[in-house]
Amino acid sequence: MVHAGKYRFLKIGLAAALGGVLQACTSQSILPMEHPNSDDVWQGVALPSQEDKTSRKTDPVQPYRNRTRTSASGTVTDPLGLLPSGISDARGWGEDIAVAFKTLNIEPSIENQCAAIAVIAQESSFQATPTVQGLAHIIRNELEKRRAQYHIPKAVLEAALSVKSPDGRSYDSRIAGLRTENDLNRLYDDMLSELPLGKTLFASRNPIRTGGPMQVSVAFAEQFHQESHIPYPYGDGTSVRDEVFSRKGGVFFGIAYLLGYPVKYDQMIYRFADYNAGRYSSRNTGFQKTLIEVSGNHLALDGDLLRYDDEGKPRPGSETQTILTDLRAELGLSEAEIREDLSREKTPDFERTKLYSRLEALALRKGRTPIRPALPEIRLISPKITSGLTTQGFARKVESRYRQCLKRANRDHV
Repeated sequence: MVHAGKYRFLKIGLAAALGGVLQACTSQSILPMEHPNSDDVWQGVALPSQEDKTSRKTDPVQPYRNRTRTSASGTVTDPLGLLPSGISDARGWGEDIAVAFKTLNIEPSIENQCAAIAVIAQESSFQATPTVQGLAHIIRNELEKRRAQYHIPKAVLEAALSVKSPDGRSYDSRIAGLRTENDLNRLYDDMLSELPLGKTLFASRNPIRTGGPMQVSVAFAEQFHQESHIPYPYGDGTSVRDEVFSRKGGVFFGIAYLLGYPVKYDQMIYRFADYNAGRYSSRNTGFQKTLIEVSGNHLALDGDLLRYDDEGKPRPGSETQTILTDLRAELGLSEAEIREDLSREKTPDFERTKLYSRLEALALRKGRTPIRPALPEIRLISPKITSGLTTQGFARKVESRYRQCLKRANRDHV
C-alpha cells in the first residue's frame, strides 16, 4: 500500500513529467480572426449580415445535396463530387463541408472547396479521429527525457504510472492504448482531475492545442466562437474544445481558419502556408524578403515581424524591427511609427500602413521588385514529425492534393 503523502507526491511527479511531455508534442501559432473592409477587394470571406446570422440560428444545416450553383469563379458543386474516391462516409464528409461553407458565408467555389478538401486529406487522410502512429512510444520516450530533466527517480515515475486513473485503468495502460490526440487530451484532463486544484491551476494550459480532421487550433476555435458572431451550426451543448475533435466541428473551425480571413494572394499555396505557420505569414515573409534586398542584412524568413511572449504579447527587439529601425531615415519614419505599424502584422491593415508602402517604394527606387507573398522557411519540430517537414514542404504537399481535386472537378464538368 502506498502512503497517502507519498501517493500525492507520485501524482505530482507524474503531472510534471506528463505535462512536459504533452507540451512538447503539439504546438501551433494562434492568430486572431480579422474581417475585411467593404471598400477593398480581397480574396476571402463575405461577412454575413445580421439577418443572415439570425436566420442560421433557426435552420443552419442545409447540405447542398444534388445541387449545382454558379459563381464568378465557375461552377460550384456539391462537395461530394470533389472528394477523393474510397473514403469512408463520403456523403457525411460532403455534408459537413457544405454546412461549414454555408454557415460561414464563404463562397463554395471549386477552388475554396478543393482547398478545404486538400487540407483534410493532408492532415487526417479523411479520418474523423486521426491516429498518431507510434504515439505510445513517443510518449514513453519523452517521459524518460522529462524524468531525467525533473530529476524524478525512475521508481517514482513507474509507481506513479501504475496508479489507477479515473477510467479504471492505470496511467501506464492508458499510455499503452494511446492512438489519437483526443486520447491524449482525455488522459491529460483525467490526470489534472486527480491533482489538488488541478483544474484551477492547469485547465487553461492544456497542451493539446490542435485536433480533429483538419488539426485546427483549439484556441482559435474558442476565440472564433466567442468573437465572430457566426453561430456554430451544431449547438449540442458540448464544449468548443470537444467539438474541435469531432468531424463536423473540426471541419467547421478548420475551414474558418483556412478561408475566413481576407488576403490578396494570387495562389492558394500561400493560404496553405498560412494554415501551418499562422495567418498572413506568407505576406509577411514577402515583406521580409524585400527588407533583405533593400538592407543587405540576413534575416530569418519566418513570417513573424515581431517577437512574442508565451501569452502572445509583442516583445521588443525582433530582427525585422531592428533592421527597419536602422532604415528609419530612408523610410522617413520614427522608431515609434515603425513599431506601431509592425503591431498590425497579423491583420489585413498592415498592407495599408506607411511602413509597408514606404518599404515597397524604397525597394522600387533601388531597382528591386514590389513586395510579393513568399513561403515561410520554417522547420517543423515535434516528436510526431520524423521526416524533417517544413512549412514549405507542408504547403507544397497540400498544393499537390489541391491540384488533384481541381482535376477531379474538371473531369466532373467535361
